[in-house]
Amino acid sequence: MQPKGKALLISKNNCFMRTFVISILSTLAGGMLSAQQNPQWESEMIAFEQDDQEQVIMGADPIVSGVWNNLPQPQFWRQIMLLSPDSVLVNIASNRKVVAKMSNRMWQAQNDTQKALFKDSVRRSLGLPEGERIMVTTGKNDFYRFDLVFESLPKGVACFNEYGVDPWYAQSILLIESPGQLKKSTAGAYGPFQLMPAVARSMGLTVNKTVDERKDFKRSAYGASQLLKRICIPSARTIATNAGLVVDEQSIWFRLLVMHVYHAGSLNVKAVVEEIGTVKDGDELIQKMWITTAASFGNSSQNYSQLALAAHIQLDQLLTVKNCDVYHCTQFASEEE
Repeated sequence: MQPKGKALLISKNNCFMRTFVISILSTLAGGMLSAQQNPQWESEMIAFEQDDQEQVIMGADPIVSGVWNNLPQPQFWRQIMLLSPDSVLVNIASNRKVVAKMSNRMWQAQNDTQKALFKDSVRRSLGLPEGERIMVTTGKNDFYRFDLVFESLPKGVACFNEYGVDPWYAQSILLIESPGQLKKSTAGAYGPFQLMPAVARSMGLTVNKTVDERKDFKRSAYGASQLLKRICIPSARTIATNAGLVVDEQSIWFRLLVMHVYHAGSLNVKAVVEEIGTVKDGDELIQKMWITTAASFGNSSQNYSQLALAAHIQLDQLLTVKNCDVYHCTQFASEEE
């Protein structure tokens, strides 16, 4: 780690120049940049040093300073992200309250009847209704490899910024889809942004028997950014507007809604929002989506935005544990004359 004064100088120059360049591009474009290309997200960028290299990612202030940080659901998933697969957490599905921790081997040793009886006993002991779902969730620290994904985050943020799409989405997807691991899902999604073959092709990527551009980080980032720009963000905006909500595209609730569209598809998200009905604001909508099913919007879809929140919160904690000097880009831009 270099002295703090030097880190400050590097961060100031980097962050200010980024803001300056985007401002110039906006001027040259005659102020016609789309909402997705608005440099407003610059205010959330943070710079820090790792191995004498400056890195720029998205900060978690909008999450950790608001209501999201204190909700039991993201806190539950943080525990799962840090928990070994040899352990499980018994929890109440509707609020993710943990009621017990046990060995995964002990749980798997029981037959289906014994598992059902155990869940019934949990409901009775807590006075829960018969229909309340009791979940047994396995630890997933073997999948959520923050140590591996950490170095890809600045690259993802830079790519999305270049393509005029909110980099918050790049960071979120990289943190939860296939963190630092180039794996193919059972459904066929592949690459750091877990794009399906047909979707990747529709966004301009080559995917055939001999070439699969989904494994190339920058091409995969391009495909994901275009999917968000052309489909996910406009669809989420329409769904939210039709639900009577005022859309602020930088708000956490709207970003989470976009993430749901990215994961479950616009038709399934539309179905669950219509099933929920009237809500007072976007925050309430997202939290009701966590406990509502419709069409093919089921348990994994409900969990998706909870995982995104948990991952951002955990990343923020990781920066603290690493003892990184973190600087907000806007702090330096405001010092220039």
